Amino acid sequence: MVEKSVIKRLIAEYQEFVTGIRFVKRDIEVDYTRCNVFVGLRRAGKSYLMYQCIRQLIDNGMEPESVLFFNFEDDRVAEMKLSDLDNIKNCYEEMYPFKPVFFLDELQIVEGWEKFARRLADTGYQVFITGSNAKMLSSEIATTLGGRYALTEVFPFSFREFLAAKKTEIKSNWQYLPSNDIKRGFSEYFKMGGLPEVVEATPQFKRKWLSSLFDRIYFGDLVARNDIRKHESLKSLIRKLSESIGRPLTVNRAASIVSESGTPLRQETAASYLGYMEQAWLIFPMENYIGKLTEKISIKKYYYIDNGIVTLFKDSVDGLLLENLLAIALRKRYADGVYFYRHNFEVDFYIPNEATAIQASYSIADPDTRERECKALESLHTFRQLKRAVIITYDEEETILRPSGLEIQAIPLWKYLLSY
Repeated sequence: MVEKSVIKRLIAEYQEFVTGIRFVKRDIEVDYTRCNVFVGLRRAGKSYLMYQCIRQLIDNGMEPESVLFFNFEDDRVAEMKLSDLDNIKNCYEEMYPFKPVFFLDELQIVEGWEKFARRLADTGYQVFITGSNAKMLSSEIATTLGGRYALTEVFPFSFREFLAAKKTEIKSNWQYLPSNDIKRGFSEYFKMGGLPEVVEATPQFKRKWLSSLFDRIYFGDLVARNDIRKHESLKSLIRKLSESIGRPLTVNRAASIVSESGTPLRQETAASYLGYMEQAWLIFPMENYIGKLTEKISIKKYYYIDNGIVTLFKDSVDGLLLENLLAIALRKRYADGVYFYRHNFEVDFYIPNEATAIQASYSIADPDTRERECKALESLHTFRQLKRAVIITYDEEETILRPSGLEIQAIPLWKYLLSY
């Protein structure tokens, strides 16, 4: 049991902190008429989105004293149990005459948290929750919450948000006369990713900060949370996946790749590890659009949630970074509505609802590369009439008209990212 004096001190301390903090406004729509759960990778900006919600509600007339913010990662409440959660509410009511709005940061640390969250919603409180564990999106917990919470995935900064954090102006004619600041910004974003604290770090500390974050995810969200004792094969799998971005993989193949590197890994263990990595929001999978049900389950492509994490394991991987960054943008925009298409040919990304196909190619200056990418799009066009065919490059742009009549747009990734 956490002492009430400690809880009261933290309530007052957090309230003063969160009502005065500065943040970069996120391009994320929040339904303020409902309770909300924000989920995503550790340090992806969920807490800052919560600060943004606090500021929005205060600007709309909420009393600052109505904020009941609580950080469950605080080491001063490391032993907090489900029974302590009611004490937070009781302590607040002893301190203030207002009906609080709850902002509960990383609440999933407290086992059984969903019961408390459901009860708050049932009794008419407005609640905002953050969490770094994908189990918060499971059907079991969604059922427990009873549809009372809107679930929102929080990704690292988009390129637009990155530029806003850097205070880089995007002029109205950016498509035609991009500034050098935008180009320089994209080079950094491409390599180091969009995790907010990495963006704000000075250049010499960015990689160190990324490495520190990865260690926290690895040892905290993967090894400790899942009680993995011999974890060398897990780290090897993470490294090997970074080398296999964009390649369809079976669990058996993933296990074999790791075992071939000298760290034995069984198929069943590989399947568990991949699940843990998804739950920690480190990676996300993509399915083959036309695969059979068994193939959709067993053969997937895996992408990392941020390019900065990939660069920790691989140097000089521009092609992989380009496809990974594009996959992040598409996953963010289309959720589960984006696939790869693999038949007798393979197209990197297919969005069936928009009849759009996209290839990722760092450069199409080489004639063989250009023909290969165009041919794949043409092949898909014969099976699925495409409204739009695109090749995303690093910095090449043109319109390609194929003999079949298919028009293919080659677009630089930085421009594609700023177009949405």
